[in-house]
Amino acid sequence: MESAYIMINCELGSEDFVIEQLKSIPGIKEVQGVFGNYDILVKIQTQSIESLRDIIIFQIRKIPEIYCTTTIMCSKIFS
Repeated sequence: MESAYIMINCELGSEDFVIEQLKSIPGIKEVQGVFGNYDILVKIQTQSIESLRDIIIFQIRKIPEIYCTTTIMCSKIFS
């Protein structure tokens, strides 16, 4: 299982719309609006690094209201 957190900046006022778009993408486990340097925090879990890459590049980054993403790849999950 591959996991990553994506920190997203989006256009002012589009947060609710972007959150709804993100929630509909398979592989996205959590979506939260946040305060600070970023607007939205997303947790993704997939079976492979390739599918994780595809979600980020071809689905998340294609949402027009998103103008910046920062990805943190998880190296190991501790329970």
